[in-house]
Amino acid sequence: MAIPDSFIDELISRTDITELVSGYVRLTKKSGTNMFGLCPFHSEKTPSFTVNSEKQIYHCFGCGKGGGAIGFIRDVENLQFRDAVEFLAKRAGMTVPEEEGQAEISNRRRRILDLNKDSARHFHSMLSTSLGETARNYLATRGISKASVTRFGIGVAPDQWSTLHDAMLKKGYTKQELFDAGLCRKGKKEDGAYDFFRNRLMFPIIDVRGNVIGFSGRRLDAEKDYKYLNSPDTPAFTKSRNLFGLNLAKKSKAGKLLLVEGNIDVVMLHQAGFDCAVAPLGTALTSEQTRLLAQYTDNIVVVFDSDEMGQKATLRALSLLEKTGKNVKVVNLGASGDPDDFIRKHGADAFEILLERSDSNVEYKLLTILNTSDINTDEGRLSYLTSATNMLSEIKSEPEREIYGAKVAKVAGVSAEAVKNEVEKKIRIKKGREKKEFEKETMRPRAKIQPTSRELRYTNELSAVAEEGVLRCIILDPPLLKTVTKLGFSKEEFTSPFLAKIYTTLEKRITEDREINEALLMTELESDETSQLARIMEKPEPISEGDRSLRQYIERIRAEALKTQEPTEDLLLEIKRMKETTKPEEQNGKK
Repeated sequence: MAIPDSFIDELISRTDITELVSGYVRLTKKSGTNMFGLCPFHSEKTPSFTVNSEKQIYHCFGCGKGGGAIGFIRDVENLQFRDAVEFLAKRAGMTVPEEEGQAEISNRRRRILDLNKDSARHFHSMLSTSLGETARNYLATRGISKASVTRFGIGVAPDQWSTLHDAMLKKGYTKQELFDAGLCRKGKKEDGAYDFFRNRLMFPIIDVRGNVIGFSGRRLDAEKDYKYLNSPDTPAFTKSRNLFGLNLAKKSKAGKLLLVEGNIDVVMLHQAGFDCAVAPLGTALTSEQTRLLAQYTDNIVVVFDSDEMGQKATLRALSLLEKTGKNVKVVNLGASGDPDDFIRKHGADAFEILLERSDSNVEYKLLTILNTSDINTDEGRLSYLTSATNMLSEIKSEPEREIYGAKVAKVAGVSAEAVKNEVEKKIRIKKGREKKEFEKETMRPRAKIQPTSRELRYTNELSAVAEEGVLRCIILDPPLLKTVTKLGFSKEEFTSPFLAKIYTTLEKRITEDREINEALLMTELESDETSQLARIMEKPEPISEGDRSLRQYIERIRAEALKTQEPTEDLLLEIKRMKETTKPEEQNGKK
């Protein structure tokens, strides 16, 4: 049984999208019924993400994402449709009716989550056995306490081929479920299987809702295989959209998040009292992870290793973190290597002082440029000035540019005025390029009409604009469907299958006497379709002139059809009749 439409309608009516989105996006700027914030789906410094409390939809003018409550939860939590409905239903105190097809998909994800939880318990229990001796010795060497082992659920995958496989089969899980969860791999022999994680210290990856969604295993052999091995992407886990330790760090009262490189660093910082540490699940921070960080704090401190690779990783991370619009700082660990080493050598108090003295992202970049330039030579000074002024030209704040420009001038031994002039010159060049790009884009009006998704592309842009207008009129004033029927207009006259689909949905809802609004329509569309509908509904459409506008839109659609097909006598008569019933001043677009 599919989820009844009536249930979805009731769920949407009980869900306030502004309240929902506020749990993920800081909505601060208000304009009429719209609230603005930084988009959670792409990096930006200026808010272009808007939530309309009246229409109960969201739309980003930057990346084009848009939709209703279900679409938002699907995208931000990486959930399937039914899982998103269940998420919202639980929040609203409702129970979702069982659905045969989707229930299977949802059940598969639940089974993976259950399997992960049982596997985490298995790995943890293995620590106290003879097979966990190597891992226990490693934990002791690193100074990780028993309390930390328990808090993070740390365990061990022994140096055995099928320990987990055999244990989970005894619990009633199938081989296929072990494969689906990324915990086992198929062997060479028929029906053979072996554990994916072997001879590794195991860290469960836990999401902000407390689910064990995957694992990260640190090698116990000194120089064998990858240092860290993470679960592959599964229906329950996407590596690029999660952070290790965030489930604990989100509860911190520190007012900031510390971004470190590895799981051990996270554990040791939490153990030392810095309960706001998190780590990316891999060698490189992703844009999705930076947006996740920005959802939980305004202050991000990067504490990567101080070696050459760590410095490069820091610069890459800063380029992404700056786009979040948050306050970003960097801790320079000097010769200490990593946070774990620093705390063991100097203690937690010294690390706290280091945090207080952390550099801004600009200071760190300037220091990095300085360290790669020999300012004792004219050539080196010029190289330093070129790189430094390039970096300063990216800063939007004029006072900030002036402050750091003066520092650059002092280091290079030139006047502050010279640095300022060079920075302003580069800003003008950059603006000139941006202006040309903007003009180039604005000269392509038809491209602006097209949906961003290739699957929804319009074959006739001019007709599609009018088709969008027909939909807007009906959505804003459903009784106008009678005018459409009276004019003999049907879904077959749409050139866009996507727009015809929305029209069909509208017809069905109106016939069944169900409520019509954008948020409810979006529950019956795919993600790309909801974004395009949100874009369509952002265009102005005066309700008071709905009947006249509707007639003009249909006339345009039929006029476009005449250009591409042989007109029938009935169609010509219909166009003639429409023109006769439309006042001359209305044809000219005047009141």
